[in-house]
Amino acid sequence: MQARSQSGQTTDEKATPSKPFTYIIDEFADIKVMRYRFEAWQNLSLNQKHLIYHLSCAALWGRDIIWQQHCELNLVVRKALEKALTSYQGSRTTADWKEFETYCKRVFFSNGIHHHYAEEKFFPLCSREYFISVVASSFGKDKPHTYSEQIAEYVYNPEIAPIRRQSDKSKDLVASSSVAFYKGVSRSEVEQFYQKADQGDSLRPISTGLNTIVVKTEKGIEEKVCRKGGVYGRWIEKIIEHLQAALPYCENEQQKRHTELLISYYTTGDLKTWDDYNIAWVKENEAAVDYISGFIETYLDPLGQKASWEALVDVKDYQATKRCELLSQNAQWFEDNSPINPIYKKEKVVGISAKVIDAVCLAGDNFPTPPIGINLPNSDWIRKEYGSKSVNIANLAHAYEQAAMESPKSVLDEFALTDEEKQRAKLYATLSNDLHTDMHECLGHGSGKLLEQTDQNALKEYSSTLEEARADLFALYYMYDDKMIELGLVSDKQVAMEAYDSYIRNGLLSQLTRIQLGKDLTESHMQARKLISSYAFENSDCIERVYQNNKTYFAIKDYEKLQKVFGNLLATIQDIKSTGNYAKGKELVETYGVKIDPLLHKQVLERYQKLNLKPYGGFVNVDIVPMRNSAGEVIDYSLEYPESFLEQMLRYGREYSFDK
Repeated sequence: MQARSQSGQTTDEKATPSKPFTYIIDEFADIKVMRYRFEAWQNLSLNQKHLIYHLSCAALWGRDIIWQQHCELNLVVRKALEKALTSYQGSRTTADWKEFETYCKRVFFSNGIHHHYAEEKFFPLCSREYFISVVASSFGKDKPHTYSEQIAEYVYNPEIAPIRRQSDKSKDLVASSSVAFYKGVSRSEVEQFYQKADQGDSLRPISTGLNTIVVKTEKGIEEKVCRKGGVYGRWIEKIIEHLQAALPYCENEQQKRHTELLISYYTTGDLKTWDDYNIAWVKENEAAVDYISGFIETYLDPLGQKASWEALVDVKDYQATKRCELLSQNAQWFEDNSPINPIYKKEKVVGISAKVIDAVCLAGDNFPTPPIGINLPNSDWIRKEYGSKSVNIANLAHAYEQAAMESPKSVLDEFALTDEEKQRAKLYATLSNDLHTDMHECLGHGSGKLLEQTDQNALKEYSSTLEEARADLFALYYMYDDKMIELGLVSDKQVAMEAYDSYIRNGLLSQLTRIQLGKDLTESHMQARKLISSYAFENSDCIERVYQNNKTYFAIKDYEKLQKVFGNLLATIQDIKSTGNYAKGKELVETYGVKIDPLLHKQVLERYQKLNLKPYGGFVNVDIVPMRNSAGEVIDYSLEYPESFLEQMLRYGREYSFDK
């Protein structure tokens, strides 16, 4: 991050009547880029700021890892685009240049050459010849002309890396994906390789394959480990360097302990150490500053086993956390009263930690499109024995809401049927969204258990969708329960009714605006919403399809009955997970969560186009700038809000990457 010699006063952009804080700072293609607020900076101690700064540097040094995981061509393409954006001497006012610049922004936003949600390769709208001329003139004599032609071939050829993560089950999911988890191997070869792999203790299995790539060599099929001196070793060394710099500023011994274990894990790549780190991390609940870092979520792997790299640095919001703590204190009641088979319930719920946080740095697979809630660790046996941490990222959720208010038209007005439904959303949407996220992360993911003989990877490519649906259903089922009123979280059922309205409306209509006509749903969270909404619509009479003014709407006729449908489906999915029933899980996802009615889809896209809104949103990070005295010592840090997405991307490329 930037170092400047100034007086030591922190600077924080404040909203004033003459200069209101704007959340949306850029729009292009199907994307809007936003800023989030972090208003607690002035209240932090200098030690806490030191800690956040070094953790953020460690996070940003992992940026190139996710680029390479997405596709091995990404870095070489990005380096060429960065050079062009900074060195091109030609006109920057032509239509061709604007299209070239838009393509660059799309690549930066997606961390690569594939759409961040649809996962298909996208292409520049300027001509190939223009693209080559820009890149060639930017490098001058530093690169031969064939270099620019090769970059253009990577970018424009639809046969090269056509899709990031393949979801078409008629194809080899491994061989036809562009993700860099596998090289030269087929799905059957990978599955056979892991059938022979040592899982360790059957009751406490390691997350086999989580932080490796599988390659075919002259010796056969091998695993290569992501660690210092191994795969992504140069970047991991920089992550370790900044984690070590953070150690003196840890807020307590437990935080220092889990940071030391994380450093050991990055050094060795040992998955037993990864489990030890997660256990130590779960036990630390006192510090205001927290973070995650590592190869964590498996959504990107077509087989649902290998993890993408991500990081997050955050600060606890103590006042807002009281809501989450109330839920976690009652976790055993929710587990005991769940509508699932009793043999899948945890006899004793342990270690459920929940809090509301504000993000201060997003990185890796969390940037620029982060979740608004997180529940970790993912290991089922660690959850069972030690518990989990759940967070609701409040400043991101707030930024989404404020950005929507900056737009003159809304999805709600277009896709909600009645004035009553719209008014309910305006009154209760913020609370219902917060509660849904809290319950999804804090209780949903942490609920239930596997049978002892069940392989934690049994659901393979369907595991992520089914797990997100399970957590959603847990939240939806209990939102309508009287327990929510008893706990004082809501005053009546109107909040739950709004949650049901918005979920069905999103699952069956508004989320389709993100999908190209004729394409299937492929992203896990979207599949989960479609699965639940379609299942409820097709297997009950509590949701009505309404045609009005040549437009389709979905209206809930009976909220109480819908809650029972959610409960029954939750029981079904818990049975699938607990027993590892791959065939039944596949049938459920493929029947309800993938296909889109083409006529309805066409109508939704036409209606949405008239709103002139962008279906996808992401963020720039705040900039943390060291303030130095005349001796060069850091005496404070300023928090600054960037005004340009492109400038932050180019700075990250200069400061958190290697030249070669």
